[in-house]
Amino acid sequence: MKKNENNQTTKAPSVFAQTYFHGTKANLQIGDLIEPGFNTNYGQKKNAKYIFLSATLDAAIWGAELATGDGKERIYLVEPTGEIEDDPDLTDKKFPGNPTKSYRSTSPFRVVGEVSIWQGHPTEQVKVMKDALEKLKEQGINSLND
Repeated sequence: MKKNENNQTTKAPSVFAQTYFHGTKANLQIGDLIEPGFNTNYGQKKNAKYIFLSATLDAAIWGAELATGDGKERIYLVEPTGEIEDDPDLTDKKFPGNPTKSYRSTSPFRVVGEVSIWQGHPTEQVKVMKDALEKLKEQGINSLND
């Protein structure tokens, strides 16, 4: 804390920026933009209105592991170019308070790096998650993000 010219206490700005992650199977380069408009990995798999990022590596790992396609699972460090908001699929009733630190945006994210070493979830745990998502799809329960 420090005092401003009016002798009011102010909070000093942090020298550390928030790190955000994006899990995918897309092969991207530093400087690339991740933008909405591509098919979603979940729900009805229609063109996405939103793109997603997380402030936790674990949530990004899930994103990479659950992404559709045959590409290599990748975790990118990303920088939002616009406003972000809580991901309602993970924060409304499932996880109040957003403990997964999962967010969405209609603005692009800029790739600023890649996490090259990370540990995925056990194969059986990924299978259970994929089966649960498939069951939701069969029940007609769709993402709030489609």
